[in-house]
Amino acid sequence: MTAASTTDTASGTKMETHKDRQARIYGAVLLGLAVLVAGVFALDTAGDATFRLSRPRDPWVVPDLVVPAAPFNFFVAAVLALLGLRQFMRGGFKWSTVSIATGFAIAVAAFLVWATAGKSFSLTGMLSATVVAAVPIALGGLAGVLSERVAVVNIAIEGMLLAGAFTGALMGSLLGGWGGLLCAVLVGGMFGFILAALVVTYRMDQIIAGVVITLFVIGVTSYVSSQVFSEYRFLNNAPVFRAWKIPLLGDIPMIGPVLFNQNLFVYGALILVCAATYYLFHTRYGLRARSVGEHPRAADTLGINVYRTRYINVTLAGMVAGFGGAWFTLGSVGRFDENMTGGLGYIGLAAMIFGRWHPVGALMAALIFGFADSLQQKLAIVRTPIPSEFLAMAPYFATIIVVAGFVGRSRPPAADGKPYVKE
Repeated sequence: MTAASTTDTASGTKMETHKDRQARIYGAVLLGLAVLVAGVFALDTAGDATFRLSRPRDPWVVPDLVVPAAPFNFFVAAVLALLGLRQFMRGGFKWSTVSIATGFAIAVAAFLVWATAGKSFSLTGMLSATVVAAVPIALGGLAGVLSERVAVVNIAIEGMLLAGAFTGALMGSLLGGWGGLLCAVLVGGMFGFILAALVVTYRMDQIIAGVVITLFVIGVTSYVSSQVFSEYRFLNNAPVFRAWKIPLLGDIPMIGPVLFNQNLFVYGALILVCAATYYLFHTRYGLRARSVGEHPRAADTLGINVYRTRYINVTLAGMVAGFGGAWFTLGSVGRFDENMTGGLGYIGLAAMIFGRWHPVGALMAALIFGFADSLQQKLAIVRTPIPSEFLAMAPYFATIIVVAGFVGRSRPPAADGKPYVKE
């Protein structure tokens, strides 16, 4: 055996040992979840949990789902223990991600049953709120995907969302909803173009450029909100896009209210995710964009204009973020408040990383964060014993778990964050 093959074998053995160790850590986590579910959610539960699957005004009313809380949670604890023991004893990295994802999903189900025991809970309403809450996160994550696929780190997503929200409220008050939406998209694209100019043409540090744009937007919008909107209230009174039910599809029990009875921004987010996926992975222009993100020197050699490709994609990312920012005003409350995006742009970046720089992956991650946000709102309504401060932490806690647990296996584009100088 040659020295090179011996080195490769030792490296492979070391890699396998590391994967086995990580798989056993997942097994230990699952066992810990089993103890938590059995010791807290099962023993400290009385009564049945009632989940309403439809609303009284729905064309087809589905009977409520009634779950005996204690038996269900003991069953969940047993399933978690079996998954954990199998993972811990046998190791193996192949199914560890599936096991840990399944474990967390059924642990969340056990938590819901425990929190709802003896009460009634609208499951359809929570799922609908999940989709709505995921919209700005998904659009922020999509803006990040479009930027980072051409190797431009977009820390300015938070600022672009805030600029879109502000412009939507101001111009929506003056021009109506559609006018405000168009202006929000254009302003978002303007900041995307500015970011591209700073990092592509002037080769400014990409992180610093994004922070500068975000701080600038925060300062301008805060000043106008406190000094102008407080005196001229008619400038901060925009119309709101109402929900529109798709005929027939909107009447399907459970699925209809969640997916087919939403406003413009929900439908727009789904369409944009599909369009971005097709653009990036099924067109020659998307192939060129991805090649610029992976190996700009080789792309340049093949005749691809690296600078122009980055300008186009980062500007498009800004337009997507501007559309997402308009959701806060034109799709929600109709008025602008200081820092109303609440850091969702950064959560969008986490969704992008967890989704492995893929539009559909970013959407799936956004739904997880949206579920955490809607969960804390619904549980506050049913008055669970958990303090409201901890419930408010749920979306950010979910962000920490997702990024800490899965970011290590996500690989960004090879040239991400690196400036390119044409020779």
